[in-house]
Amino acid sequence: MDEIVDYIQLAEKKKIIRLVKGDITERAVDVIVNAANSYLKHGGGVAGAIVRKGGGIIQKESDKIGFVPVGSSVITGAGKLPCKAVIHAVGPKMGEGDEDAKLRSSVSSSLTLASERNFRSISMPAISSGIFGFPKARCAEILVEEAKKYLMSNATSLEIIEFCVIDDETTNYFKKEFANMK
Repeated sequence: MDEIVDYIQLAEKKKIIRLVKGDITERAVDVIVNAANSYLKHGGGVAGAIVRKGGGIIQKESDKIGFVPVGSSVITGAGKLPCKAVIHAVGPKMGEGDEDAKLRSSVSSSLTLASERNFRSISMPAISSGIFGFPKARCAEILVEEAKKYLMSNATSLEIIEFCVIDDETTNYFKKEFANMK
């Protein structure tokens, strides 16, 4: 069962950033984010789980889109998932250069795409921190910073930005970032 671990209320904006430990494929939010590769081939990790639970339609829609540059995001339907849509965010692989800026761009483009669709809630994994090798501590710092910055500086339909992580190690890095924001 998913557990809300921590949250931050941005009172001046009436917005919430929260941390959830659980399975992103089970989140009842408007849109979830998939940590995708540029070719949108959803074989392993979060991407594989999303297609397994949501159905092959997600991969079929992704195949029609084709290539997505690092730092960008695109949207597909959600198949059988409880959300309305899936945003496929392409984060950087460690060692390709300018990784921090590319991760920031990936997060920002996902939030912008969700807002353009008038979604109110979004759930995001720790993009690039799995098989792409991005350091988990830095990932948590960048994702939380970008979420707060986005909510504070944009007129947006988004009311809730959550980070959904499944393992204790990543959860602890996000907890530290939430504590730093309070």
